[in-house]
Amino acid sequence: MAVTPRHRQKLGPGRGRSGNEEDLNFERAGLTDAAAIARLIEPAVKELGFDLVRVAMIGGKSDPTLQVMAERPDTRQLTIDDCADLSRKLSELLDDADPIEEAYRLEVSSPGIDRPLTRRSDYADWTGHEARLKYAEPVDGAKQISGDIVGIDGETIRIATPKGERTVQFSNIASAKLLLTDKLINATAPLSSEGAEEFETEED
Repeated sequence: MAVTPRHRQKLGPGRGRSGNEEDLNFERAGLTDAAAIARLIEPAVKELGFDLVRVAMIGGKSDPTLQVMAERPDTRQLTIDDCADLSRKLSELLDDADPIEEAYRLEVSSPGIDRPLTRRSDYADWTGHEARLKYAEPVDGAKQISGDIVGIDGETIRIATPKGERTVQFSNIASAKLLLTDKLINATAPLSSEGAEEFETEED
């Protein structure tokens, strides 16, 4: 049974500031940094044959972590060796560029089954599956919407809800992810729904 491998590496403080903003939606907190880091690392991710899925700063001040999600375009997965290879390459790149001032951890993983939806193409790829989208700005008083993805037309995402079809502008999505359902589990086999295997290395 496959798992979602992760590689975490502790990195030292950075010294300066340096993905694709058009195609990736970043967490609203730290938007500029995440977008800049994505632009910095995406060529290296592509060079290893992977697609960049998400870049985010998580963990808060107590455990700042740069989370990088990537996948092989043919399998939508990463092996443990893939994670280790990508982590080493990104560690070297980030050490040289130093885009983050404080000490932080680097976590590299595949998206998993209930994956985040960050690219326009994700909504086409996962049409028919249930998702939850959180708005950047409330719509009719609502902060989020859940339903089956109908498709995407340009910048407009169509979601089927119990109250009928709704539309969401890609630019107004703060974050989005697939919801774990039997249909999704069957569609993503042999991925496991039991969580991720994780291993860490640390550097001073």
